[in-house]
Amino acid sequence: MTPVVTAEGTVTPTVTAEGTVTPPITAEGTVTPTVTAVGLAGLRQPHDPGTPHWLSRCRASALEWLDRYGFPTAKNEDWKYLRLGAILATPFSPGRAGQPHDLSSTIIDGLVPDLGGPKLVFVNGHLRPELSSIPDPDTGLEVAGLGAILAAHPSSPPPFFTPPATDHLDGFAALNVGLAQDGAYLRIAADTIVDQPIQLVYCTAGALDPLWSTTRSIVVAEANSRATLVETHVGIDDGALCGTNAVTRIRLEPGAQVDHCMIQNAPVTAVHLGVLDVIQATGSRFSSRAFSLGAAVARHEARVLLDGEGSDVTLAGLYLPAGDQYHDNPVLVEHVAPNCTSRQVYNGVLDGRGHGVFNGRIVVRPTANGTDATQSNKNLVLSDRAEIDTRPRLEILTDDVTCAHGATVGQLDDDAVYYLRSRGITEPAARAVLTSAFATEIVERIDVDPLREWVLHLVSMRLNAAALPEPGIEPGMEGSER
Repeated sequence: MTPVVTAEGTVTPTVTAEGTVTPPITAEGTVTPTVTAVGLAGLRQPHDPGTPHWLSRCRASALEWLDRYGFPTAKNEDWKYLRLGAILATPFSPGRAGQPHDLSSTIIDGLVPDLGGPKLVFVNGHLRPELSSIPDPDTGLEVAGLGAILAAHPSSPPPFFTPPATDHLDGFAALNVGLAQDGAYLRIAADTIVDQPIQLVYCTAGALDPLWSTTRSIVVAEANSRATLVETHVGIDDGALCGTNAVTRIRLEPGAQVDHCMIQNAPVTAVHLGVLDVIQATGSRFSSRAFSLGAAVARHEARVLLDGEGSDVTLAGLYLPAGDQYHDNPVLVEHVAPNCTSRQVYNGVLDGRGHGVFNGRIVVRPTANGTDATQSNKNLVLSDRAEIDTRPRLEILTDDVTCAHGATVGQLDDDAVYYLRSRGITEPAARAVLTSAFATEIVERIDVDPLREWVLHLVSMRLNAAALPEPGIEPGMEGSER
C-alpha cells in the first residue's frame, strides 16, 4: 500500500506483508531512512553525455542552489500554511519516458475533452507524440516538445527558458530547472490568430512506487498574435502516490493576446505544485482561469509582470478543497510600466476538513503611474471543520493609482435558503443551488463552449460529492467531533 500525504504533512502508516507497520513521516519530515538518502531532495537525473553543455551547467547550478538553500519552510511567508515534511521525505522516483506503454488515446479522451485543435500529451513528464496532435508549422504556430527544442540548441538556451542566473524563487523552482527534461514549447508567430484552443495535457499513470514528474513549458506569443491555451493536469487513479512540479512560462510581446485556462483534476493521492510565470509587453492582454479540483495537496502559483505600458491582465480562480484536501493559491501581480490594468477574482468553496489558501499580492512600482488594480477573494465555508486563510495585499509605491482589494469568508445566506424553500425546494436542494451559483461565477468566464461545459460538469460532480455525509457521520451531526 502506498503512503498517503495529507495537508497537515503526515503520511498514514502502512502495514507490510509481514504485518509490521512502517514508521509514519512526521510534519518535520523525519523518516527512516533519512530524508537526504531517499527524499525528494535526492532526486537526480543521470548525466546524459548528449546534453548541451549550457544545459548541463544550468541544471547543475540550480541543484547547487537547492543544496545550499533548501526547500521552503513555514518561516517563508508564501509557504507558511503548507507542511512539506511528508512530501520532502517521500522516496519519489523520476518519471520515465514511454511508461506506461498501454496508455491509449481512448484513455486520454476519457480524462480530458478533445477541443479539436493542437494537442500535446505528456505522460509522467515526457511527451508522447503518438497521443498528441501537432500542427504544420507553416500555420504560424510552432508546437513541439521542449526536449527536442533543447537538443536543437547545442550552444545557447532557447528564449525564455530560464530566469537570470541564481534567481530561483524557492527550492521547487530550482528543482524544476534541475530536473525538467521535457515540456511544451509554443511559438505563435507575429500577427497569427490561432482559431482553435491549444491543449497541453499532463497525465500521471502506471506508477507502482511514488513517482515525481517535472515539466517546464515555454510559450512565446509574438507581436499582435492571439491564442487560447488550455492546460490540464490529470492522472490515472491507481492508488499510487504521484507528485508533479510543473512550470509554465509565457511571454507576450507587444499587442499579443493569450487566454489561458488551467484545470487541475489530479487523483486524490497526488501532490501538485504548479507555477504560471507571465511577462507582458506593451499593449498585451492576458487572462487566466484556474480551477483546483483534485489532489491531496495542490498549489497553483501565478506570477505576472506588467512590463509594458498599457498591458492588461485578469486572473480568476476557483478552488474546491473537501475531505482532507489542501489547495493553495499564491498570486503576485507586479506593475512596473505605467497605465496598466490588473484584476484578480478568486472564489473558494470549502467542505469537510478542506483547507484553502488565497495569498494575493499586488505590487505597484514607482514607475507604474496610472495603475488600475483590483483584487477580490470570496470564500464559502460549508463545514465548521474547514479552514480558509486569505491574505489580500497591496504594496503601492507611487501616488497616481486606483487600487482596491477585499476578502470575504462566510456561509450560505439563511434568508436565501429560506426563500428557495418557500418556493417548494427542499433544504438540501436549496443549499446545492446556492453553492453551485457561487462556484459557477468563475466557470462562466470560460469563453470556449465545450471547455466551459466540461468544467461545469466537473465542478457539479465535486459539489455533489461534497454534499454527501462523510462515512461514519450521521446526517445532522456534521459539526460534531469524531
